[in-house]
Amino acid sequence: MATLAPTSRLIEKGRRFSLASLNLHASPSAGFEAPMDMLVACHERVQRSLDLLGRLQRHLETTGCDDSASSAAHDVLRYFDLAAPLHHQDEELHVFPVLLAGSDTALRALARELIEDHRQMEMAWVTARVVLVAIEQDATGALQLSAAQTAALSDFADLYALHIEREEGLAYPAAVGQLSVADLQRMSLDMMARRGLAS
Repeated sequence: MATLAPTSRLIEKGRRFSLASLNLHASPSAGFEAPMDMLVACHERVQRSLDLLGRLQRHLETTGCDDSASSAAHDVLRYFDLAAPLHHQDEELHVFPVLLAGSDTALRALARELIEDHRQMEMAWVTARVVLVAIEQDATGALQLSAAQTAALSDFADLYALHIEREEGLAYPAAVGQLSVADLQRMSLDMMARRGLAS
């Protein structure tokens, strides 16, 4: 992921931001009535899915492809097929536009980089997904990943680390400062509607 110089300065400055000080509580139980908290909770779910992916890779190395591996692959597939795209849409519809419309050139650059990160993640997921489907559907237990397949899984996971750090440390705090109560209500309703939930 390319990082522009202004964004690098923002990252250092952003380390002083605290989500708690902005009333962004990273809680898996956060609800849609607090949409920014929900975005942070989604990041926790992303991390849990990536942790599961890491454990799956270690399991394949030590034990091989068995029912546990198939089940783990299924769970990772389900999260990144269904929930992750909706999360990216939430950000691209409600968080990044606020930064792009602002006067801060570094924040505008950051928003463009984060959008590009999403495109890179989508492309990396296409490759990683093929590997996970093979693991999930292996009926013989004899599947062994090639170096390229292992790299596809690791590369996909690696894309998320700096991305989430920059979102929580910089993009979210900056957006929270510019979103009105009405904006947050619209965001909440939109997030629920796209998930087929009643308001």
